[in-house]
Amino acid sequence: MPRKALHGLLLLLPFIALLWVGLFNRAQPAFLGIPFFYVWMCLWILLTALLTWVVHRGWHA
Repeated sequence: MPRKALHGLLLLLPFIALLWVGLFNRAQPAFLGIPFFYVWMCLWILLTALLTWVVHRGWHA
């Protein structure tokens, strides 16, 4: 499989992680008083930005 295709597959990770609602659809455990649902969403916002940067760097390398 070409390297660019592997980089493109990295962008599927956030899509799959956020569609798997049963994994994170709960209030407990809480992190610093924030329900797990919101922590999970914020974490994936940051990870998606990081993965997009990685794919962009790999695509133009």
